[in-house]
Amino acid sequence: MPKLLQIDFPFSGPFGEQMAEALKDLAISIAGERGFIWKIWTENESTKEGGGIYLFENEETAKSYLDKHTARLKGFGVQEVHAKIFDVNESLSNITNGPIG
Repeated sequence: MPKLLQIDFPFSGPFGEQMAEALKDLAISIAGERGFIWKIWTENESTKEGGGIYLFENEETAKSYLDKHTARLKGFGVQEVHAKIFDVNESLSNITNGPIG
């Protein structure tokens, strides 16, 4: 069963296209993670937050990635990482065009 992973954390930038350029290699790395289906990158310059919404094949791969990414963020100096894992209601998501994969 697919699992949705939501992560957010304090982030001072860069944002927008500068973020896209600076984190391109990270995006390529994330795309190769075991069980990874997709990620939507999130950013809010006014509140200084970053993060993402991810879809993984199952809970095991979502948890494994969360552990790895939390450690990576802490290595970048991020002290506070918020994360939640959700089940996906595929029937309702299909009606509303959710990108289930």
